[in-house]
Amino acid sequence: MKAIIMAGGKGTRLYDSENPSPKVLRKACGRPLISYVFDSIDFIDEKDITVVVGFMADAVKEAFPEKNYALQGSDGYGTGYAVKCAIEQFGLENYKGDIVILSGDVPCIKRSTVEALCSQHQREGNSCTLLSCVSEQRLPFGRIIRDSDGRISAIREHKDCTPEEREIKELNVGLYVFDCAKLTAALGKINSNNAAGEYYLTDVPKIMLDSDEKVGAYQTDDESELWGVNTVDDLHAVEEILRKMK
Repeated sequence: MKAIIMAGGKGTRLYDSENPSPKVLRKACGRPLISYVFDSIDFIDEKDITVVVGFMADAVKEAFPEKNYALQGSDGYGTGYAVKCAIEQFGLENYKGDIVILSGDVPCIKRSTVEALCSQHQREGNSCTLLSCVSEQRLPFGRIIRDSDGRISAIREHKDCTPEEREIKELNVGLYVFDCAKLTAALGKINSNNAAGEYYLTDVPKIMLDSDEKVGAYQTDDESELWGVNTVDDLHAVEEILRKMK
């Protein structure tokens, strides 16, 4: 199994001009955010993990010189584009196995959750298995859209949701396992026709479903695993969660 960690963001709402740092190197409980993400996939060989960097890429490389890196270019934006850069730069187009994709600013994901997600993916023979969480909180997360039979039909980013879709309580955490060959094929079909003008990785499951591929979800009941860090308040909230996890 291989893994890609998306770590190219600036973190505008966290940015400190006097102490500039990429978001994934901001510290929670004395450690860079991305270090917790590395812990969650320490069952994957280090040589099989690729970190996608962009803003202040050299700072991330200096902090973790032993990691493998792919550089997010400037001719596209979004999570789908970041993953595509990693696949192309590491020659993974012909890799036939599974690949885990995580965000470097979501530090509360547990290793046991990643392992359970991977196990379900392989057990069900899915092309994609995503991590979801049902929450009563009104959070700006993508929604898991299901059909009348309860099967996943799409993932809708929050800013693209209708008012009715925003009432859906099953949220997309942003952690996935893909059949890499099928992921690569689907990435060639995504576009940036959305509110953000970005290439969304969340468009890939719908493309797979339209090709009669199997897409499933592993549902965590631990809402703390939802928390990414976008603001100073988020950082404080994450620190409280991490203290309790020790």
